[in-house]
Amino acid sequence: MDPHPVHVADAEARRHFTRRLFDSSAPDYDRVDRLLAFGSGSRYRRQALLRAGLAPGMHMLDVAVGTGLVAREAVEVVGDRGCVIGVDPSAGMLAQSGARGFLLARGRAEALPFTARSFDFLCLGYALRHVADLGAVFGEFRRVLKPGGRLLVLEITRPAGRLAAAALKAYLRGVVPALARVVAGSRDTPALYRYYWDTIEACVPPARIAATMAAAGFAGVAHGVQLGIFSEYSASAG
Repeated sequence: MDPHPVHVADAEARRHFTRRLFDSSAPDYDRVDRLLAFGSGSRYRRQALLRAGLAPGMHMLDVAVGTGLVAREAVEVVGDRGCVIGVDPSAGMLAQSGARGFLLARGRAEALPFTARSFDFLCLGYALRHVADLGAVFGEFRRVLKPGGRLLVLEITRPAGRLAAAALKAYLRGVVPALARVVAGSRDTPALYRYYWDTIEACVPPARIAATMAAAGFAGVAHGVQLGIFSEYSASAG
């Protein structure tokens, strides 16, 4: 199941396309996020982790860690007795993270470089629509989680209402790229945010995402929405 059939059909070409965008835009990423993250800032990320069951002492894997926006909040939650590891295919993003309190590894969600049953908690933050095969990804997540381990997937979901969807499209495909051109150093940064909307618009619906999680062996799959667009999918590994 491909969650975002846009721009390029070949999976390898799509990975190369997105990696180039993220590598090139990495130095601008946190700056643009601080300027334009309507409700998805550090407080929201930490509360989402807590809602999904992250607790002190846990070993957590942050898949698609990017510049570490979720991982930094996780470090504060797990404390000194815990551990946070971030994995990402983009060398540019990893270089920008600074690894403040967490460890880093390079890899893809479809083939995580970790042994089975290594983590108490796994989070995928705002990258579900960039993976090529949801079933394979959720199977891999279940493999590296300990029995009873918690999964959290954060994503932006296209609003159901026509007016709300049009407003979000105008914001992400128009306003955000325009502002990014002012504050960003890379020419690719505006294109990255236009691509964000394209992948949001093409992503499979929440019911199919939840069903794929259940088919991969996750129990207690739940889907909640914050502020009308921020989806939180949570479950536990069997």
